[in-house]
Amino acid sequence: MNIQQIVTGPVRENCYLLWQKNELLIIDPGEDAKKIVAAITKTNAVPLAILLTHTHYDHIGAVDEIRDTYHIPVYVSPQEQDWLQNPMKNLSGRHPELGPITARNAEYEFELNSQVTIGSFSFLVVPTPGHSIGSVSFIFDDFVVCGDALFKGSIGRTDLYTGNLEQLLESIQTQLFSLPDYFSAFPGHGEKTTIGHEKTTNPFFN
Repeated sequence: MNIQQIVTGPVRENCYLLWQKNELLIIDPGEDAKKIVAAITKTNAVPLAILLTHTHYDHIGAVDEIRDTYHIPVYVSPQEQDWLQNPMKNLSGRHPELGPITARNAEYEFELNSQVTIGSFSFLVVPTPGHSIGSVSFIFDDFVVCGDALFKGSIGRTDLYTGNLEQLLESIQTQLFSLPDYFSAFPGHGEKTTIGHEKTTNPFFN
């Protein structure tokens, strides 16, 4: 499987493109729709869906433009479906200089702790709340896309709406650190890391 990180927007959010067998998934298109579309075009793959790890404004800014460009559905946690259209919940309301950032409701809501199959892709959706109540991570064969739960050398903020430090630490330990050490972890900001590296060096756990 091919994975490409695209850094978007003023807070440098990571959008990911995953493609194989001429099919492609888009994870967290935060902003810079033209940049994302240009990268998709270069893959020669057909987009199938947009997956959201959570719905903070910096992860959803290009959702509708990408969705309408390719006529594809959006998947989200049921706990954050209504955040897409609520600037106060998705936190864009805290940044008046950006204006309200919203997206239409997602076509599908994830069933948590379940295997999801979209085209040739199959992955497990696990809840990783703590940064936000509806944060989820996507576990593939040898890597995980973990949104703003776990970063290289750090963890997601827990001082925002529905954030909870104890819950986030538990999410990481039970859902992410239970994965094999060799698994790559692709976060919502910053560089990729591995589960083993974070288990042994992340200051929040050592």
